[in-house]
Amino acid sequence: MAAARRLKRVAAKQPGFLTLNAALNPSDLVSSRRKRVNKNKKKNWNKHSEINDVDDFLEDVRHQERTTGGLLSEKSDESLFFVDTGQPQKPKQKAAEPDAGKKRKGKATRPLRIDLILQHDSLVPPPKDVLAYQQPNAKKLRRIAQKAEQLAAKGVVPRRQRLLLNRRPVDRTVKKAKTEANNNPDRDYYDIWGQEVKNSADPWYLQQTGKKVYKRPETMKEKPSVLPAVEVIAPGGSYNPDFFSHQALLQEAHEVEVKRVKEESKIGKQLAVNKEDTATEETILREQVEGLEEEEKDEEEEAPNEDEEEVAVAGIAVAEKKTEKQRKKEKAEKIKEQQRLAGKQQTAQQQQLFQLRSIKASIKQQEQKTGAKQTERKAKQEAQKALPRRLGKLKFQAPDLEVQLSDELPGSLRQLKPEGSVLKDRFKSLQKRNIIEPRERAKFKRRHKLKYVEKRAFREIT
Repeated sequence: MAAARRLKRVAAKQPGFLTLNAALNPSDLVSSRRKRVNKNKKKNWNKHSEINDVDDFLEDVRHQERTTGGLLSEKSDESLFFVDTGQPQKPKQKAAEPDAGKKRKGKATRPLRIDLILQHDSLVPPPKDVLAYQQPNAKKLRRIAQKAEQLAAKGVVPRRQRLLLNRRPVDRTVKKAKTEANNNPDRDYYDIWGQEVKNSADPWYLQQTGKKVYKRPETMKEKPSVLPAVEVIAPGGSYNPDFFSHQALLQEAHEVEVKRVKEESKIGKQLAVNKEDTATEETILREQVEGLEEEEKDEEEEAPNEDEEEVAVAGIAVAEKKTEKQRKKEKAEKIKEQQRLAGKQQTAQQQQLFQLRSIKASIKQQEQKTGAKQTERKAKQEAQKALPRRLGKLKFQAPDLEVQLSDELPGSLRQLKPEGSVLKDRFKSLQKRNIIEPRERAKFKRRHKLKYVEKRAFREIT
């Protein structure tokens, strides 16, 4: 169809060609005027524009690119023409080989028809895939490469390359020592837990693989407290204790209870209200009247005081100005005072030469005091190791002593009743040994207030 239309257009352009409409309208043959069309509007561009010659030219260019790979006008003569020298002579057939009968007759290298149809026959190269050439972070990598080139020009070696150069070279010539057989009864005894294995691997490899053993601080090996994990109770806490040991334990518990009662009474006294500080009707009236008489006296004294202040201010303003003679005199006195202090200091330094023995004795005495303070400080630190430290906002509170009265002691082990809690005892032991900080049980706090609503059924009954 497209070829037929193209032939019609070409025939219509030939001189003397008449269309069917021309025969029906003979008036058009006499005068063929060009229709005036406003081409400022976009809808008339394609409708009233002749672009057939442009389409034919572009189609011809595309056809040349598909068949020859480019325009024929740009091709060289050697690629377009060749010299015909006749039919080439076929080479003589060689003698029949022994295996020639086994070969298949015909053209074995001829491709199939289906492969020829699917083969790409256009000589136009495929369009360039822009996404295939894109690289993530290309701008950043290019900037890093430029910076590396600048550093290399200055002679600066990057850190990664410097670490690679500082790696310890592996000695390939050293042979590994042969291990003795396990069935040798005369071999030396080797304790695998007795000595530490030396790490002879490459430090760079250990660092990159995360197997490098880092040096731990010395404080990790120190215990936070010198107290034992499990403290043995006093002999008086046994189920059948001795009389004196039981009385000693009771005395200790009594002293703890007395101390607690004293602290509670002390807090009560501090919070108690003093009767002398309570307000009476007389003190209330005195506070209300206070200040009225003083205001009247202040008003009477204000008038004469204002005149005196004006005179004092005028006298101060006059006294601030000094003459040149007074300034010179003050300057000379200041220089004289500085000279006197310098001479006094020099005399004191000279007198110290005669006090070397006493100074030496005072230094020795001071060193003895310092040594005594250091010894006392160390003893205090050693004593504090057995005490719980302040690790949090709460102080450690020692648990109550588990003690039974004389009439509560069981007669045998079968009548013994368990007291206390093992879990609480371990928890307090961790706090006492400075492993965890003292804590309090978390109090339950409701997030939203409760809202009481009467149901309809209950409301109808009431």
